[in-house]
Amino acid sequence: MTTVHRLLDDAFSGVDLTLEVQDLKEEIRANLEARATELEATGVTSDAAARRAFDELGDVRALVADAAGAPMPHTGGAAPATERGALPPMARAALAHKVRPRAGFVVSTVLASIVGVGALTLAALGATGVLDLANGAVVVLLAVGALATGWLTGAALVQETTTNHPLPRGRAAGYGVGAGLTVAGAGLAGVVALAPLAAGWYVAAAVVLVAGVLVLTWLGATQTNRKKAWVREAAVEQALDNRFEEDPAAAARFGVYTAVIWLVALVVFVVLGLTVGWAWSWLAFVAATAVTMLVLARMLFAATKD
Repeated sequence: MTTVHRLLDDAFSGVDLTLEVQDLKEEIRANLEARATELEATGVTSDAAARRAFDELGDVRALVADAAGAPMPHTGGAAPATERGALPPMARAALAHKVRPRAGFVVSTVLASIVGVGALTLAALGATGVLDLANGAVVVLLAVGALATGWLTGAALVQETTTNHPLPRGRAAGYGVGAGLTVAGAGLAGVVALAPLAAGWYVAAAVVLVAGVLVLTWLGATQTNRKKAWVREAAVEQALDNRFEEDPAAAARFGVYTAVIWLVALVVFVVLGLTVGWAWSWLAFVAATAVTMLVLARMLFAATKD
């Protein structure tokens, strides 16, 4: 079976995998996998999609030579692509604009991840009774985990990238708030279900969770194309059949639909909790999630053109 991984390993066979070359290999792998997935969605077999994506990239060994800073050896025949200056335009641009993460960002991300995972793990152990923690301590740990999640989300989005402009800090902070609220709401719901907390905490968990979902939905629906100019030019021939990219009004409608779905789910959640019981009220959010996914699947991709 032909796969992107096998083709890429063959292309890089015999090459000294320096840090620069390894970074390039992983970047190429991500691009090839994304392109192969697009092709498979149009009905192309996985083998054919992998080969076609690989062929579209151009001379991969030439890219390796460029990254290594030396031409690939050859024995007779035409000169390699790097010696003729014939690298594909997108490949040349990718190498020229490659951005490496700052050391401080990497260190802070690792530390925040450790703190977040540790806090959420302790909160889960406390809620399940494995650790003898007061309910207040469990809620505090949950808040710490949610803050770490929000910070990681926002910090990642303001970073410079090879293909995209970094998000404005205010908008990135919005994504961080949305992610933090979502984690806090979902975690609080789990704590309430396991720990003997008052019924009012169900409502608090629902409000926080819905607020996080609405924030993320609004930000996603109003997101603009922030890809760099060279990426937009290179993607003209490989444009995704993505309705939200081509029709901003559809993205806005999806945001409105999602807001309505989750507001209705919140009302149903409260009604079920007060009538049938809080243990069953969460089915409202399960249904809302399923409906949101179906609406997204229906709206995101335009109908296949014959």
